[in-house]
Amino acid sequence: MLQALTFAADKHRDQRGKDRRLSPYINHLIDVANLLWHTGGVRDRDTLVAGILHDTLEDTETTPEEIALAFGETVLGYVQEVTDDKSLPKAVRKQQQIDHAPHKSVAAAQIKIADKSANLHDILMHPPDGWPQARRQDYVRWARAVVSALPPVNPGLEAHFASIADRADREL
Repeated sequence: MLQALTFAADKHRDQRGKDRRLSPYINHLIDVANLLWHTGGVRDRDTLVAGILHDTLEDTETTPEEIALAFGETVLGYVQEVTDDKSLPKAVRKQQQIDHAPHKSVAAAQIKIADKSANLHDILMHPPDGWPQARRQDYVRWARAVVSALPPVNPGLEAHFASIADRADREL
C-alpha cells in the first residue's frame, strides 16, 4: 500500500484537485482508499492498491507496463477497468461509464463507488471553481446513473454513496 501511495504521489505530483483549495491530487486517491477500507471493509490488497492507482493511466503518463511490473497484472486489470479512454469525447466517455458499469468486476465496482463518493463529497464540501450549481447537480445525476448500473457488490459503500448523493440532492 505504501509503495502504491509513493508511486501515485510521484505520478500525480504536479496535479491539483478541482476544488477551490487546489488540494494535492493524492488527497483524492487517499480518500478513495480510505472509503474502500473503512466504509467498505475491503481488505483485498489488489483492490486497495488499484483504488490508489485508479487515475494513473487516465491522468498521467504512466504506462500499463509500469503498473504491471510494480504491482502485478491483477492490479493493472482493475485499473484498466476503471480507466476512461481519453481519446474519446467527454460525453462518450461519460456514457460509456454507465454502459460498461454492469460488467465491472467486484473490485472495479467497489473502486467506482468509492471514487464517485469521494467526488461527491468534494463537490459538496469544496465545490470546484467555475462549476455552477447546475453543473454540480448534473454530476450528481450522472454519478447516480453510474453507481446504480454497477452490480451490487458492497452494501457499506453503496449505502454511503446513497447517503452522500441524497445529501447533495438536498444541498445543491
